[in-house]
Amino acid sequence: MNSLALAGIIVGGIAFIMAIKQITRCIELKREWHAERAASSAAQPASGTRSQYNVELESVNRFLDGILREKPARFTAENLREFTGGYAERVGSGGFGVVYRGRFPNGVAVAVKVLNGTLDRRAEEQFMAEVGTAGRTYHINLVRLYGFCFDASVKALVYEFLPNGSLDRVLFDPPNKPTPMPMPAGRGVLGFETLLGIVVGTARGIRYLHEECQHRIIHYDIKPGNVLLAEDYSPKVADFGLARLCNRDKTHLTMTGGARGTPGYAAPELWLPLPVTHKCDVYSFGMLVFEILGRRQNYVVEEHAALSGQEWYPKWVWQRFEEGRFEEVMAASGIMGEDGEKAERMCKVALWCVQYRPEARPAMSSVVRMLEGEEEIARPVNPFSYMAGLHAISSSGGDGSASSFSGDSANRSSALSQ
Repeated sequence: MNSLALAGIIVGGIAFIMAIKQITRCIELKREWHAERAASSAAQPASGTRSQYNVELESVNRFLDGILREKPARFTAENLREFTGGYAERVGSGGFGVVYRGRFPNGVAVAVKVLNGTLDRRAEEQFMAEVGTAGRTYHINLVRLYGFCFDASVKALVYEFLPNGSLDRVLFDPPNKPTPMPMPAGRGVLGFETLLGIVVGTARGIRYLHEECQHRIIHYDIKPGNVLLAEDYSPKVADFGLARLCNRDKTHLTMTGGARGTPGYAAPELWLPLPVTHKCDVYSFGMLVFEILGRRQNYVVEEHAALSGQEWYPKWVWQRFEEGRFEEVMAASGIMGEDGEKAERMCKVALWCVQYRPEARPAMSSVVRMLEGEEEIARPVNPFSYMAGLHAISSSGGDGSASSFSGDSANRSSALSQ
């Protein structure tokens, strides 16, 4: 083989190798192009996927709008006239003002509490407390505040409407007593299970205020008149006019502006120079449980009550419980034998809640567990032993002011004021 042929072979081999490399490069470039296109397709959804994405975005927007709508709205005086049809249906009144039934344009029933025309400083504080506390809470056992009106001519609060009214009307009002609202069907014949459900639901609402809110809320005025009943008699705690927010790490509060709460339900520390904690609500709840257990006011001025020693019901219940005669409590309240265990559980919880020393009262989370049978209840100690000392001071001719804050006197004031 001559040198010319050898050179041709070498040049041809080199050309072949270069052609193979070029073809390989083209294949790699094509693969890269397809990969980039696939990545681009994944980053930019097709029309069907984009449509689904838009639908999900709209759902999120609706959810966020719903959260914003849950904040109390500020209504105008004209709004309130429209909601109430010119204030046509009056359903209640009190020292604060008048409550009217109304309806939103979407058909939702509301209660419009129109405050008295001129608000003093205390009333303004209560208005702000109501908006500032009820407006930031949402729980199935708390009355929902939809909004408010605060202008020169009208000051009002707009709540959800509860058709069965307040618990005190169900427990205490005679069936034939004229009332602004029609009395609930079956009033006065609520079964024990329904009453127990009211107790447990109210306890859950207070537990939420004390233990589940971002800031602890002390209600200060737990009583039957501030527990409203839905159509199925599920309870909702209402009226936050005396409520106060506090940090959880602040265990005691300094009270200003005089005593708070309602005589007969207010804890002793609210009327005496003692430190105040959220346990004052626990005491008031205990007094409320006694009235539900007995289906009567804790203090009554009646001849048969005086003869039987039942003038002040909580103390009468304690005496029967201590002596092992709880069946007398059941008989006086019309509680059937099959409900005896649950009724005694309610009684024990009430006795613990009304202990004189706040630290002896249980937390509301423990109260709920005890009522639901999930926590053992220790035998209560006498919550009224302090009263013997107060009566001794009174009878010795000393300063009688201390005795005026005893449970008997407080409930006597409550009974006379109603």
